Amino acid sequence: MVFKYPLTDDTWGNEELEAINRVIRSRRFTMGPEVEAFESEFARKFGVKHAVMVNSGSSANLIAIAALIYSGRLNRGDEVIVPAVSWSTTYFPLQQYGLKVKFVDIDRNTLNIDLEEVKDAITEKTKAIFAVNLLGNPNEFDKLLKLCKENDIILLEDNCEAMGAVYKGRYTGTIGFIGTFSMFYSHHISTMEGGVAVTNDEELYHYMLAIRAHGWTRNLPKNSAIYRKSDNEFYESFNFIVPGYNLRPLEIEAAIGREQLKKLDRFIEQRRRNAEYFKGRMKELKGFSIQQEVEKSSWFGFAIILDRENKGKRDSIVKFLQENQIEVRPIVAGNFTRNAAIRYFDYEIHSELINADYIHENGFFVGNHSRDLTKEIDMLVEVLRRAIN
Repeated sequence: MVFKYPLTDDTWGNEELEAINRVIRSRRFTMGPEVEAFESEFARKFGVKHAVMVNSGSSANLIAIAALIYSGRLNRGDEVIVPAVSWSTTYFPLQQYGLKVKFVDIDRNTLNIDLEEVKDAITEKTKAIFAVNLLGNPNEFDKLLKLCKENDIILLEDNCEAMGAVYKGRYTGTIGFIGTFSMFYSHHISTMEGGVAVTNDEELYHYMLAIRAHGWTRNLPKNSAIYRKSDNEFYESFNFIVPGYNLRPLEIEAAIGREQLKKLDRFIEQRRRNAEYFKGRMKELKGFSIQQEVEKSSWFGFAIILDRENKGKRDSIVKFLQENQIEVRPIVAGNFTRNAAIRYFDYEIHSELINADYIHENGFFVGNHSRDLTKEIDMLVEVLRRAIN
């Protein structure tokens, strides 16, 4: 189906096409100088020391958790607190590295983890909190950082939906020990597929460099924080020090990313203008609530929750939206513990997931774009009005 209001839009211009051609002319397609340049520019843009580009935001989460395990910052069996609503690959690396996942309810208004529930969920076994800036919305990091400091807990950020979001003058994704970003087609910038993990910790940075490419030493500096390389380049070309993967990005993806990064501020400004218009128009409708912004969201999409007289009517409303050529998705994965994949986890549900369940059954979201959406938002509001009358 061709949608009049699709989930995402194409943000590429001639600059991205020329970047692709530049790589083709170079005849270097696998990870190389374009990736290195993009990582440097990304780190500088977000004010961090180190950035590691990988083939997806999911892979960024994977290398982040693997680095914490191999460095001894986390150990198998440690407890990690997570929000019950997020994307699947927030959770899968935790399962894959033998960590116990403790699911905590979300806040009904912000859709981020409920901080009172987090406080109550912390035990002596809790070693990390993996906060998710859902749909571009920052967490209340002052409170989270205070909890982490008081309990000697590592704070991590899944920032894959929140590139460009700001909390009290700091970009989200740079506040935790490691932050992860996605550059999939539907995200704030697009490199086709692609992700980044950032950190200010040199040891973790070096672990992530090794894990990204087979676990080898080739991409490490001479005096690495985790391994002292010999002068024998032949030996170091195939020398493996940790279990790794092949998560390397392509040169084309990095070249596109360099051009997209230049446009990011403009994209975010437009998304915020769209959000202000969306918030204003949604006030006209009864029986709907929307995500409450914390500080400066980058508005990945527009969450809509059915309330009062509209509660329980999601199937019919979603069907009506689709029939009127408006593309709709669940709010990320809803309550993740209601997915069959959970049977493979070592996990615990703290208290009740009341709000996550409500979102699971009564929530959906529509897209936000990096261009003016006035016409599409007007259409959305009118279709919603007709759907409930």
